Amino acid sequence: MILSDRDIKKAIADGRVKITPAPDFETQLGSCSIDLRLGNEFRTFRRSKIASIDVRHMPTTDELMDTVTVKDGEPFVLQPGDLALATTLEWLEIADDLVGRIEGRSSLGRLGIIVHGTASVFDPGWRGKPVMELGNLGIVPVLLYPGMRACAFTFEEVSSKVEVPYYKKVNNKYAGQQTPLSSKLSEDHEK
Repeated sequence: MILSDRDIKKAIADGRVKITPAPDFETQLGSCSIDLRLGNEFRTFRRSKIASIDVRHMPTTDELMDTVTVKDGEPFVLQPGDLALATTLEWLEIADDLVGRIEGRSSLGRLGIIVHGTASVFDPGWRGKPVMELGNLGIVPVLLYPGMRACAFTFEEVSSKVEVPYYKKVNNKYAGQQTPLSSKLSEDHEK
């Protein structure tokens, strides 16, 4: 069952959901979700230097992508057809008996901006800055600003507390991330 606004506030008060810096409920809390804001750091593909990506033999993150840091008040321009990874401004921790889901905001969706391609689930025990897979499906560039509300998180209770929360999984790839890490898919093939 998806947590309501009152249940999200209670989960935050009880420490089952931790958001740092603390959200402003007046502007960020919806009826059954809480908006998180866009951070300042983005990762973009080096189109001119990559012919293709072999998921079994991926180049290093630094060979695939550039890091772009945008100052407060300045825009990040997301071109049509582009994909950029970005973190939220907030650090998020989810209890071992909740699952989080990242969703796009309707106002951005109506401009052609998606915030996740497929990775919407944040496992019980998630800790870190959530990464958005920002895509521009539209036909014109869209300017995005650090600090703007960029995504909405919903939370659901799982049937019981999980045995192994995400941050304790031996082979987790993204626990504790502070920056928008690129894909670590090739690690699946190394095992």
